[in-house]
Amino acid sequence: MPRYLSMVRIDETSAPAEGPSPELMERMSELLEEITKAGVMLDTAGLGPSAKGKRVRWEGGQLSVTDGPFTETKEVVGGYALMQCKDMAEAIEWTKRFLKVHEEHWTVTCEVREIEEG
Repeated sequence: MPRYLSMVRIDETSAPAEGPSPELMERMSELLEEITKAGVMLDTAGLGPSAKGKRVRWEGGQLSVTDGPFTETKEVVGGYALMQCKDMAEAIEWTKRFLKVHEEHWTVTCEVREIEEG
């Protein structure tokens, strides 16, 4: 069965400084329990703020390391979900449900990509 990586991109400027509300966390917990029981979720986690991150780049035969925050981009990868689904349509449905647990003031985008096996 194919695996899919959903990269959760957030706009750090619109995210609440205090983090997710208790209500959001409750809805998220319920969804994660359901998706895990369905045998779809393989792993998921949120990521620390981009201010504490690093970017490592290879360009023109040279490596460079840049400290966060990454001001040249508005959205950053804030988390991920590794899912095993029957097809892309199922991965998209679970991703839509993930997005809908957020309150309206959040700006969240998920990029869903199938993992190439072998």
